[in-house]
Amino acid sequence: MTAFDVSERRIWDGRAESYARTFGRLCAHTVPALLDAASAAAGTRLLDVGCGSGSVTVAAAGRGAVVRAVDAEPGMVAATRRAAPGVDVRIGSLPQLPYPDGEFDAVVANFVLNHVGRPLDALVELRRITRSGGRIAVTVWQTPGAPGQALIGRAAAAAGLTRPGWLATVDEEHDFPRTPAGLGALLTAAGLGDVQGTSLSWDHRAAAEDWWAGPASGVAAIGQLVNSRGPEGVAAAKREYDVMCKEFEGADGLLALPHVAVLAHGKV
Repeated sequence: MTAFDVSERRIWDGRAESYARTFGRLCAHTVPALLDAASAAAGTRLLDVGCGSGSVTVAAAGRGAVVRAVDAEPGMVAATRRAAPGVDVRIGSLPQLPYPDGEFDAVVANFVLNHVGRPLDALVELRRITRSGGRIAVTVWQTPGAPGQALIGRAAAAAGLTRPGWLATVDEEHDFPRTPAGLGALLTAAGLGDVQGTSLSWDHRAAAEDWWAGPASGVAAIGQLVNSRGPEGVAAAKREYDVMCKEFEGADGLLALPHVAVLAHGKV
């Protein structure tokens, strides 16, 4: 594993429930488009890689697909098993998954490439387990992001918080542009054909306290930043957040947070 993979394991250990209540709801926005891109339908043998709290698995099963799922975090595996009883959900991590060559008609990974140290190797592995003529569809967060994506980072910066030294980034030689063209080029480099990439934009609606709850509990890299200076740092960032989030507040009191993701798909 790369240093980034190691830090990702540390970030997500034991945080499945907090993720499901907060960022899991955000990530569910892209599920319909992701499954459409994978041509998921009745009878499709589909693997949900990085299944998280199970939103993709449940939606694919709802389409009649024959779904299996895998995640590196045991808590996420347990959450998906609860959400989708009867689905085969296993522990496994990229770039080595516990499935034979050509096992699936479609493989999907919703925001998973954001969390692996060698994205190209991960896509090559997804290609290995997909049959000839099958489809692979993936999403990542677009960079630069939309204003809603930057809100909590802005609050942390205003509070003087800095990224913890142990929190690694993807090595430059393994990174790629987080744009439709950049993600599409990565799929092409992995050997996929008929590659297409696009941006997906939406406003995520949430109560201000609910949106803060995720990073405050340490979810994702942003949660590690918010907690980098202990309770005093969290409180300082929260004061900044309370001011900044007003710019996104609607008449109903909920935040409308603009987000933008990249969806790319291709054929084996």
